[in-house]
Amino acid sequence: MVLAYQKFGDGLKRHVRILVVTRMKPGMANASFRTVNPLRLMQVGLGPHGRNWARRVIPHIPEVDLVAYVDTDTRALAILREESNVPVERCFESLEDAIAVTKPEALLNTTALPGHAPIIRAGLDAGLHVLVEKPFAPSLAIAQQLVDAAAMRNLVLMVSQNYRFFPAPRMIARLVREEQLGALHEVSIDFRRYSAAGPGGRGRHHLEVQPLLVDMSIHHFDLTRLILGREPERLFCEAWNPAWTSFSGPSVAFAMIDFDDVMVSYRASWVSAGPVTPWAGEWSMEFEHGEVVWTSAADSDVTQDRVVLRPRAGRARTLKLPAVQRTGTSGTLTEFADAIRSGREPETSGRNNIGTIALMAAAVESATLRRPVTIFETTGAAAAI
Repeated sequence: MVLAYQKFGDGLKRHVRILVVTRMKPGMANASFRTVNPLRLMQVGLGPHGRNWARRVIPHIPEVDLVAYVDTDTRALAILREESNVPVERCFESLEDAIAVTKPEALLNTTALPGHAPIIRAGLDAGLHVLVEKPFAPSLAIAQQLVDAAAMRNLVLMVSQNYRFFPAPRMIARLVREEQLGALHEVSIDFRRYSAAGPGGRGRHHLEVQPLLVDMSIHHFDLTRLILGREPERLFCEAWNPAWTSFSGPSVAFAMIDFDDVMVSYRASWVSAGPVTPWAGEWSMEFEHGEVVWTSAADSDVTQDRVVLRPRAGRARTLKLPAVQRTGTSGTLTEFADAIRSGREPETSGRNNIGTIALMAAAVESATLRRPVTIFETTGAAAAI
């Protein structure tokens, strides 16, 4: 299958191949084998977010053994050693030196977006499986190149779409799939936060070209694909930045996304004065026989996950959510290690995640051109027309 998007009016089309893969359940490998033979992992990128992985996530995943930390910034490594009591012999300024000395099997890429593609390529060239933060590539073309490179080497390339690994979205995806309230026809998503410059000035995301659609909305776009179990056909997006904000790029967006027989209305803001939503946003889903409203913590307090079912005939009830052993980034790292040891493709493989990159890229292009964009399926090799 090929997923592509087309700009209305000028006839320019862009295409990217997408392979449909069979989703397998996490935790298929024998647990005792995984623990006795932990995956030798190196981490590249020790900025504040990377150090959060090193301090709060990796130590609690017995399926991995962190053998090396890599960052070209010596100050970042010094802060890591102070915060997490990391031995100096595990810290490296050079990726090549770290690989030669510690012999890892896999690489965790927690660099900023400009570092994603080059570090992924270096890892794959060294024969390493790679887990990378979202978005895993800055463009569809580069994303496809990375997926092809991993496939050629028979290596796992996985994207840490951590919002999937929470109870509420897992239950909602099942509810939609089983049509417990009949056919779904409408989805509304609201995301509201207020992010201003702090005492130390503007943060990294305040300076990004697309601080919302690329850095944040990609989470919500990926959830729509998980929950609806299909790819979108077309969308229209508007994105803008009020003059008084701390952001350089568009901090507010509205989009209408057509998933064939399901319409999705999406509103998101980094500068809202309204009630703050959980990170996954607030969702309202209209079915033939009722409505479901839900939200999810998405990498914070799992007790925020909540699903309320409101049938047309009957009382609203809060559903009991399934247990998820490890949530958020802990869930993605566990899935990564399990997929490698089991010899299977992970749920959020780079191959699968191209659909999310395509949706993100189409939203950015629609907002830039202020025109509708069509996302369509065809067959054959990827080609620019």
